Amino acid sequence: MGKVYLTGAGPGDIDLLTVKALRAVEQADVIIYDRLANPDILLQTKEGCEFIYVGKEDSHHTLPQEEINEVIYQSALKYKKVVRLKGGDPLVFGRGGEEAIYLRERGIEFEFIPGITSAIAVPEYAGIPVTHRGITVSFRVVTGHESKNKDQSQIPWENYKSDDTIIFLMGLHRLKYICKKLIEIGKPEDYPVAVISKGTTPDEKTVVGTLETIYAKAKDLPTPGLIVVGEVVKLREQLSWFEQE
Repeated sequence: MGKVYLTGAGPGDIDLLTVKALRAVEQADVIIYDRLANPDILLQTKEGCEFIYVGKEDSHHTLPQEEINEVIYQSALKYKKVVRLKGGDPLVFGRGGEEAIYLRERGIEFEFIPGITSAIAVPEYAGIPVTHRGITVSFRVVTGHESKNKDQSQIPWENYKSDDTIIFLMGLHRLKYICKKLIEIGKPEDYPVAVISKGTTPDEKTVVGTLETIYAKAKDLPTPGLIVVGEVVKLREQLSWFEQE
């Protein structure tokens, strides 16, 4: 049996791939990769490496998660070194834990290789620090994507009344709903919001607004998109460095 390396590909910029992740990619016999992993990473592989695409997009999944788990398992029966390449970090809404449990139950050895999460890196490339002295001392990372089969939201909206920075991942298609819920719990309509599309890549675009205005401004941005809510958004005016304004 082979070993599976549940590997974070980082937020998009290939230079943010960790040294350990690069070594795993270079030695891999097969790479099972997601939509958000920079495709240039696949150019770093050895000759003969097999590629298996299992990307997911809203309303369109190449394979359901249960079948992806089985693909990883079957690959470990066939190859010595299997790299499961996931955008960002494998355990930040990456379902890496589910895949690891599936492998453990079947006697397959695995290892986590952390990746730089988009929750911090994407705002940073947009000139928005997730914490800043005198503004906020904490931040929350929240999934913007919930199962459509659930009758009620699992997000504890009432807990978000504080001045923490809130980062929503995979939430661009629910931007209007997110803003509505935050206003309902008492956040002012003029509370600062930024939406960052294709963060850390040459196509990065950031739109800044408020809970009241951001949907109209950012609704047509392409995915992947990240939403930042909080007073730290105002610092972009001073700290923007990556995008060509």
